[in-house]
Amino acid sequence: MTAVAIIGYGAGNTASVQFALERLGCEPVITADPQVIASAERVILPGVGAAGYAMERLDALGLIEPLKAFAGPLLGVCLGQQLLYERSEEGGGVDMLGFIPGVVTAFDLPPRLPVPHMGWTKLERLKADPLIEGVADEEYAYFVHGFVCPDGPATLVAADYGLRVPAVVRSGNRWGCQFHPERSAKTGARILQNFLSLPC
Repeated sequence: MTAVAIIGYGAGNTASVQFALERLGCEPVITADPQVIASAERVILPGVGAAGYAMERLDALGLIEPLKAFAGPLLGVCLGQQLLYERSEEGGGVDMLGFIPGVVTAFDLPPRLPVPHMGWTKLERLKADPLIEGVADEEYAYFVHGFVCPDGPATLVAADYGLRVPAVVRSGNRWGCQFHPERSAKTGARILQNFLSLPC
């Protein structure tokens, strides 16, 4: 059985996630094989780029249903978090995985704040959760994104970028990090280590 499967679908920061996990002593497998994904203990859905392209690739590879059926811990990273929601307004509208209610929207910000939101931003813990155990309030994480998830009951951690940005979310066994834990120094490493420790 594969301990951690990283979804390799041509739309993700798969190598940097892989290297971050290897630094923690894990040996993940990058895969687009539905059977490998189904038998994995944990799954990471990375992502960089456009939601429409990402969903097209997941569909073409036959991965949408295996991801929906996966019962173990699943972590979406950056675009991977956004894909957990029902829909994105990007590109005129994209249906996504639908694990969390709501629509991902473009930033609507004052001119002083550039889009994409890029760089180190302070985190605000809103709820306790095993994924963020040991992560203190007001630690920093590294963000790169031009679209923002809707704030709601799923939000565990927020960031302030002209509005409240859901930075870590959860619905059941599915978690998301809008920032890049693999690029977020000790804070990100702690989150990835916590993910590896979640019960399957």
